[in-house]
Amino acid sequence: MSHPPPGEPEQPPSPYEPGRSGGQPQWGQQPDQPQWGQQPEQQQWGQQPEHPQWAHQPAYPPQGPYGQYGPPPGGGGHGGPNTMAILSLVFAFLFAPAGIVLGHLAKRQIRRSGEEGNQLATWGLILSYLFTVIGLLACCGWIGLTVWANSEGDGAYN
Repeated sequence: MSHPPPGEPEQPPSPYEPGRSGGQPQWGQQPDQPQWGQQPEQQQWGQQPEHPQWAHQPAYPPQGPYGQYGPPPGGGGHGGPNTMAILSLVFAFLFAPAGIVLGHLAKRQIRRSGEEGNQLATWGLILSYLFTVIGLLACCGWIGLTVWANSEGDGAYN
């Protein structure tokens, strides 16, 4: 090992020079990896690994049987509002009788499962009934107007 000339400060050893590690791992080596030619220690089955980064990996949740679908395990009622409640509100504007049916089905499902969306189903029912009544009144009015127009025309041409 050569010493620097007097007056120059001593520089730390380079980790890239072979044989001069200075307490640091050489280039391309991890501190806990074996040197070339050395065999790593064999672990027995069931023992925890020595590497700390492997010891803290989270366990995977248990898998369900194949071919069965359903809600994810561990959660009930946290996936948002009931789908039928949303459809009830949508169908209130598209085809109100379907909105009535979907609203009642949604209310029953929400009572059983405790899902969210009770208010959506209620508004779907209210609007569906309202639009159904308005539609029935419009149909009855149109039929009445047609009958009245035909009855007036018959008396004038007799």
